[in-house]
Amino acid sequence: MHSYLSDLGLLRDRRFTLLLSARTISVLGSAFAPVALAFGILALPGANATTLSVVLTAESLPMIVFMLAGGVIADRLPRQRVMMAGEFVMAAGFFALAVMLLTGWTPLPALSAAAALSGLATAITFPALTGIIPEVVPLDRLQAGNALLGLGANASRVAGAVLGGGTVVLFGGGWALVVSGAMFALAGVLIAMLRLDRAPVPEAVRVPAAEDPSEGEPAPRDERHSVLSDLRDGWREFSSRQWIWVVVLQFSLLVMAIQAGHGVLGPLLAKETLGGPGAWSAFLAGEAIGTIVGVLFSMRLRPKRPILVAVLLCLPAALPYVLLGLDAPLWAIVIGAFVLGVCFDMFGVLWMTTMQREVPADALSRVSSYDMLGSLMFGPIGLMLAGPAAYLFGTEEALLACAVIIVVATLAALLSPGVRNLRAPGARVRHADLK
Repeated sequence: MHSYLSDLGLLRDRRFTLLLSARTISVLGSAFAPVALAFGILALPGANATTLSVVLTAESLPMIVFMLAGGVIADRLPRQRVMMAGEFVMAAGFFALAVMLLTGWTPLPALSAAAALSGLATAITFPALTGIIPEVVPLDRLQAGNALLGLGANASRVAGAVLGGGTVVLFGGGWALVVSGAMFALAGVLIAMLRLDRAPVPEAVRVPAAEDPSEGEPAPRDERHSVLSDLRDGWREFSSRQWIWVVVLQFSLLVMAIQAGHGVLGPLLAKETLGGPGAWSAFLAGEAIGTIVGVLFSMRLRPKRPILVAVLLCLPAALPYVLLGLDAPLWAIVIGAFVLGVCFDMFGVLWMTTMQREVPADALSRVSSYDMLGSLMFGPIGLMLAGPAAYLFGTEEALLACAVIIVVATLAALLSPGVRNLRAPGARVRHADLK
């Protein structure tokens, strides 16, 4: 029986504490970015919502283009080094953006190129992060480890939303981006201090991967594979699990709506009617506080059908966009953001823990890269369409359309038997005993 006290015992592990510190500081740097970048770009002479859409699209596209390569790299190379490189590349991108905003030299191609560096860094870092957690955290403590990492990240989002907005108001977006870059660099240093023994490699893995362990022929692990072969093996692991690819399809639409709402439409409405960067910082802070509360629930949440519960938790993500679209008062909008934060954090812990338990460790980063690629593939479309949609139909109407997309995609995912029926390991054993 786990308790909060036993979960917190992970903090005595030096390796976990270093990983937690690096992740927390990196997310704090990221939390400065939405407000700093959005209002820094919108404050440029002649800039508008379309300008912001272009820069954010340039940031998102490399994430999609290089995500699969990031998964292969993270499964082939020491994940610690991969994460370290990603943090330093992220720092370089934000320092470049900061220099441009502070000097006033802001040609759109240069801004887009610097933003693209941060997208590339995400493609490198995220698959490695998913895979490195089981190398640091024991299998029976994975949910607690994911929750504690989430707690640090979410606390950073709260602090970053408040401090980022304050920095933008007092000093401007350029200086906020300087702070972001410094935090990414510090996170890279902490990752460099993480000493991991190379994870033990099984003598053989089965190809093709399947949920039935009797399928497939053993292939020597030390056999050299091409990148395409690694990608095919990762795809087999991904596509053989209906619950993974259905939820990834769901999230491709959710992320499209959320990118449009959070990246362009929300800041634009905040500038037009809610009072500017301070109001949008309050929205982001409400969401971030919700994610902290969500951690407390997720540490204790042990549903028998984790993916079913996770998908149901996506429905409230539509609430803040409904409230924004209906011109609700700011306090109600912030409450809606809080609810979104609670539900999305609980989803994230259940999703990541289930993947880490169900997917073989040697393919985990590749499956994670397919997960993120699929989830993000329509994100640039949302960013590109957000500005024109606000112009043609109105900002409020575009935000309501985002809410509709979220609800319809989530209800469609619930039709999948794989989503509804996947059982947690303990519940699976009890269910088998009853047969």
